[in-house]
Amino acid sequence: MNRIFILATIILLASCKTSTITINNTSELKEITLNEIWDGTFSPERMNALNAMNGDFYSLLNRGTFGNTTVDKYSYKTLEKVETIVSSANLEGLNNFSSYTFNKEESSLILGTNFKKIYRRSFTGTFYYYHIASKKLTLIGEDIQEPRFSPDSKKIAYAKSNNIYILNLSNGNVVTQVTKDGKFNEIINGITDWVYEEEFGFVSAFEWSKNSNYLAFLRFDESKVPTFSMDLVGTDNYPKQQVFKYPKAGEKNAVVTLHMYVLSSQETKNIDLGDYEYIPRIKWSHDANFLVATTLNRHQNNLKLHKVNAFNNSSSFLLEETDKAYINITDNLTFLNDNSFIWTSEKDGFNHIYHYDFSGKLIKQITKGTWEVTNYYGYNTEKKTIYYQSVENGSINRGVYSVDLEGLNKKLLTSIKGTNTASFSRNLNYFINTFSTSEIPPIYSLITAEGNMLKVIKDNATLKESLSKYNISKKEFSTISINGNQLNMWMLKPNNFDATKKYPVLMFQYSGPGSQQVANKWNASNDYWHNMLAQKGMIVVCVDGRGTGFKGSDFKKSTYLNLVKYETEDQIAAAKKLAERAYIDEKNIGIWGWSFGGHMSTNSLLKGSDIFTTAIAVAPVTSWRFYDTVYTERFLRTPQENPGGYDDNSPVNYAEKLKGNYLLVHGTGDDNVHVQNSYRMINALIEANKQFDMFIVPDRTHGIYKGKNTRLNLYTKMTNFVETHLINNSTKN
Repeated sequence: MNRIFILATIILLASCKTSTITINNTSELKEITLNEIWDGTFSPERMNALNAMNGDFYSLLNRGTFGNTTVDKYSYKTLEKVETIVSSANLEGLNNFSSYTFNKEESSLILGTNFKKIYRRSFTGTFYYYHIASKKLTLIGEDIQEPRFSPDSKKIAYAKSNNIYILNLSNGNVVTQVTKDGKFNEIINGITDWVYEEEFGFVSAFEWSKNSNYLAFLRFDESKVPTFSMDLVGTDNYPKQQVFKYPKAGEKNAVVTLHMYVLSSQETKNIDLGDYEYIPRIKWSHDANFLVATTLNRHQNNLKLHKVNAFNNSSSFLLEETDKAYINITDNLTFLNDNSFIWTSEKDGFNHIYHYDFSGKLIKQITKGTWEVTNYYGYNTEKKTIYYQSVENGSINRGVYSVDLEGLNKKLLTSIKGTNTASFSRNLNYFINTFSTSEIPPIYSLITAEGNMLKVIKDNATLKESLSKYNISKKEFSTISINGNQLNMWMLKPNNFDATKKYPVLMFQYSGPGSQQVANKWNASNDYWHNMLAQKGMIVVCVDGRGTGFKGSDFKKSTYLNLVKYETEDQIAAAKKLAERAYIDEKNIGIWGWSFGGHMSTNSLLKGSDIFTTAIAVAPVTSWRFYDTVYTERFLRTPQENPGGYDDNSPVNYAEKLKGNYLLVHGTGDDNVHVQNSYRMINALIEANKQFDMFIVPDRTHGIYKGKNTRLNLYTKMTNFVETHLINNSTKN
């Protein structure tokens, strides 16, 4: 680390001294309330999502005081606004817009409005083409999806009603319909189906070639995928039914194929990629005639990169990886000017960065060590430097680093402790760093690619000052030895903690594969709620057990084929070990979690009834037979191959074990973890003649947040449940 960066770090940390929440006399401090948690009282200032532009500039979508919307250009170097590129106040027929996308030269924009949500990431909208110099606004279409400029800026491709269209901007705005077989719940062209969107994390399934001569796209034939339906109560007299294709574990997936549309001939070519189940990524190389397509087998333990020649539609293997368990999909594939490429892989046991030539030959493993690369930011061609984020300074911390293509001259560009996340300029000369710890709210700083801090942009000083007046407990990070592993743990104690007294405990966890809850960063609502419980006189604990992330592939994949078995064992064992401490009330230990964590809290209460007395499960999976193919089979294979892995740890199969207090929560509009999971659990508990509490929330999706006071109402119920069965019960004892 150079001297300039050391000085910058000292200045940054000095400016953050008041960020650490100072604990005063607890009798003088205010108590956190549920209303304050959910009315925005404790919300930190955030930076708007910025869009890196050409050169050392970025843009922001800003909303004016009179309701108008602007796209403004800023300098990374000064952080000052350079110009307003477009304002809705000057657009005839468009009062405001909610999204924008530049063409390559940044001479035009696609503006979006009237969005209608479909699933988690997908939506339809009304989109316009705006030419900056002429200030001309042109309607592209209504109820369309994912409009994209061609690299030559002469065309826009988009999807509508399951088909792909191309608008030719240089030829009288003529629209060409590329596909014509699209049909709801049968054929989708250029847009992903539900399971790809949810599990592979993308919606747009078409890509322009670098020379704009070809449009590669995926076609989904979901005609044989089973249909799932949900009744939505809404506000009308009759409920409406949402019907969509959802492949549950062991069922048929959509048949996905790769196609190439040739603009010169207006022909569509089919690309043969051999045997595969999934095509989770397509990306053009720097050679305009070569596309790289990623395929996975159904077990997701055999990944292939195919080099597709668009000129003759042939394909060959570029790279192949296998794993004894599974391989995760990322967006880290990056082509350099010579068409060699950067790739990340866990093949040596930890996630690291590799450099290959375009024949698939390994040139160099760039990073190496018993730590994980957690984010790849890009490669600066001029400086021959790679930028990435990793856990080199401990698995609960994140730092931003640079290293050259030879794996040499590695440099830490941010603070050692805490969590640092970078948003780089397009030319990778600057980045805006978001830094936080469990005690320091987000601080946004401008830093050069060499690690020199230029300016603190936002420091959340107002929030820091406000929180100093509240009864905030400090998170205590440590490890706990469980089942032969040192597991990361944090603990929140009441500020008036007295080691001679006994306290009830609520354990919080998620526990899903590759996840992390024990991290040295600023968290939001749950941390405030946990603090509120601590001020009521209880201890809150979080333990990341086996299967969680950033401690190597073996640790993460140790739960393979036995999902939630070892994770549950670790939570039960951790609770029993904590109970040995003199200040823990061993008769009042509870556990809670959401989604995967709800499955875990349910399992822990049933299988650990000798230690857990109370559990809250929000939107839980209760049988992996009810969840989707891509996620579930990645960790368990199919139910036909591994029935024990599905059933031995499914709480619907041993509801009779319930002895403690159980609150089950689910939204009926959850298209992800269907309310079917909770309904089956309810029936199993009824058949076992077990008493329990439940909270079914009409029409709410997996996050259970939409509507007035939804989250406040939910957390009020959860608070009352914890007070009744843990805090008050412990007081009685």
